[in-house]
Amino acid sequence: MGTEQNQGPGATDGRKYSLNDMVRTGCDGCRGCSACCQGMGSSIVLNPKDVYHLTGGLGMSFQELMTDKIELQVADGIILPNLRMDGETERCVFLNAQGRCTIHDFRPDICRIFPLGRSYEEDKIYYIYLVNGCKKPGRTKVKVRKWIDVQDAEKDEEFLIKWHNFRKAARDAARKGAGVHDSLEQAKAVSMNVLKRFYLMPYDTDRDFYRQFDERLKTGYEELE
Repeated sequence: MGTEQNQGPGATDGRKYSLNDMVRTGCDGCRGCSACCQGMGSSIVLNPKDVYHLTGGLGMSFQELMTDKIELQVADGIILPNLRMDGETERCVFLNAQGRCTIHDFRPDICRIFPLGRSYEEDKIYYIYLVNGCKKPGRTKVKVRKWIDVQDAEKDEEFLIKWHNFRKAARDAARKGAGVHDSLEQAKAVSMNVLKRFYLMPYDTDRDFYRQFDERLKTGYEELE
C-alpha cells in the first residue's frame, strides 16, 4: 500500500489510484456515523455540476440556495460557492436530525468521493486515499469507479479536468492588475464573470449538463481574455 505521507488529517497511503483500482472506502452506508458531515468549515466548494444537481434536485434557484444553504468564499483566488455549515459543530445544513444526508442522491462531488481526494497531473486525474478521513471502523475495499457512483465516470473526469484548468486560468487572470487597487478590481471582475457564467445563470436540468458546461466554458475563456 505504500507509506503514509504524514500523520495529519491529510495523510495518504502514498498511492495514486485510478477508476478501476480497489481502495478501502466501503463504510456500510455510513450507518450510525456522520462525522464527515460536520466540522468541514468552508471546504465543500461547489463546482458547476454540483449546482446543476442541487438546483434540479431541490427545485431551487442558485439565488434561493444562497439564502441559507450555500455561501460564497474566496477559493484559489476567485469567489466560489460552498456548502454552508451551522452551529458550533459546523454541521452541514443538509444533515437531518438522525444524522443522515437529505441530498445523498445528488450530493456534491467532494462529498461523493470522500475519503478520496483528487490529484491533477498533466490533464489526468489520480485519486488519493485520505487514511484519516473516514472515522468509520472496519472499512472494506471498493472499486473507485463504484465508490464515486456517477453515470459516466470518464466523461465526468473530462469535465473535472476542464473545470480545473479553467479555474487556474481564472486565478491567473484575477492577478493581472498593475497596482493593488487594479488587482482588486480585476479579481472582483473575474470572480463576478465566473459566478454569473457558471452559477447564477440557470441550468436547464432537462438537458445534458456537460453540453451546457462546454457552451459556457467557451464564453468563459473569451471573457477572461
